[in-house]
Amino acid sequence: MTNVTGLRTRMAHALPFYYGWVVAGNGVALSLSTRTVMAVATLSVFVVPMTQSMGWSVGMFSGAVSLGGLAAVFVSPIVGRWLDKYGAGVILGAGSFATGAIAVGLAFVAHPLAFYALYVPGRMIFSGPLEMGLPTAVSNWFIRRRPVGLAVDHIAKGAGLAMVPWAMTLIITGYDWRTAWVVLGILTFALGVAPSLLLVARRPEDMGLEPDPEPAREDSLERSSGNRASGDQDAEAASGSGNSGSFAEIDFTVGQALRTRAFWILAIFSGASMMVQAGLSLHQVSHYISQGIDPRFAAISASTFALAQMPAGLFWAALARRVPIRFLMMFASFVVTLAAAGTVMSDWLLPEIISAAGIGFGVGGLHLLIRLVWADYYGRQNLGTIRGLTMSVQVGGQALGPVIAGFMFDYFDSYRIPFSFFAVAVFLAGLMAVAARPPRAPGEASTREPADVPGLSERHTP
Repeated sequence: MTNVTGLRTRMAHALPFYYGWVVAGNGVALSLSTRTVMAVATLSVFVVPMTQSMGWSVGMFSGAVSLGGLAAVFVSPIVGRWLDKYGAGVILGAGSFATGAIAVGLAFVAHPLAFYALYVPGRMIFSGPLEMGLPTAVSNWFIRRRPVGLAVDHIAKGAGLAMVPWAMTLIITGYDWRTAWVVLGILTFALGVAPSLLLVARRPEDMGLEPDPEPAREDSLERSSGNRASGDQDAEAASGSGNSGSFAEIDFTVGQALRTRAFWILAIFSGASMMVQAGLSLHQVSHYISQGIDPRFAAISASTFALAQMPAGLFWAALARRVPIRFLMMFASFVVTLAAAGTVMSDWLLPEIISAAGIGFGVGGLHLLIRLVWADYYGRQNLGTIRGLTMSVQVGGQALGPVIAGFMFDYFDSYRIPFSFFAVAVFLAGLMAVAARPPRAPGEASTREPADVPGLSERHTP
């Protein structure tokens, strides 16, 4: 392990740029491999060939997705503690190895129980360790430029989910679905395992680096021979004064975070907004088909929804250090509200595309801002554990949304009621987000609420 740390440190001092971008680059590689394997978008291209060749029902096949998401609810708090203790590199490397092995194993399944035994833990890894590990790794390495780092991660995720299912479709068409699973496994082994274990350190302080330095200081900091002793850096980090330029960072313990009002507001906001995201994204194509739109054109909404999330990451990231983040979460929620209302009223192609783009643009903002706010509000020291607790609520919301929409459709024979419900729910969540003021620094005696200052946590160290 010491040799690996030394290798990283030498690389960091040799590179002409901040080592945090190596960590972000590893996330891009994972988004093109490990992250896509157990995604619903990838599984969707396997539904027809696997169910037809095996004689399975689509309902039975789809149940593995929900069960895997449910399992992630229970493992996320444990994974969060592991992220803080061992770092994202170990979690991402191990998760990639397991995902690759599962993908190869799926190529040989012949019975539903075997499929569930493999896909459920694979989906659990996707919903828990991967969805937490990648943004946590970026958040631990960036402070001032954290919105940009998370935007890179967000765009890479969208690109992977757009490219990999298409590539697997070509393989399935040219060969068969078993070959496609093997290719996914090999791709994951190649891009996900060794780079994560070798390149991703837990935090810059572990390598004697200052987190996210100012551009004018970055070169001298990274190429210096270490004029500042590592013990001084540890003391600075422990005191909560590790900062980048004018961006001060305050680290909360888990107990301190649980005692803040913002924690519970943000947890509820995450669950509610992701419930809406999952419910709308899964059922929007079916809604348009039920409105009489040709299925070929109705499917355009799914592609538009996915593509709109990519530029959304850049847009919301550009505002994240200029506008208080709680207001950005409100604005993103309102965008989804308007688009969901538009979806209810859409019954031809142009409104469909506009509504789908609006949902994707707003949801893209919600994904980025939710990941950003936890790191900005509560710091990096216990980010994994804090995020693990709230991830259970978020994953639970994502599992609940499609079920609510499905049962409402069965009862009302229309998606207008569930989509209207989602529009109201995300609107109320947006109003709630405004109340999530940045928590006071631990030990601060004043009862005055922190002022809204755009920037890290909308506040500075007292």
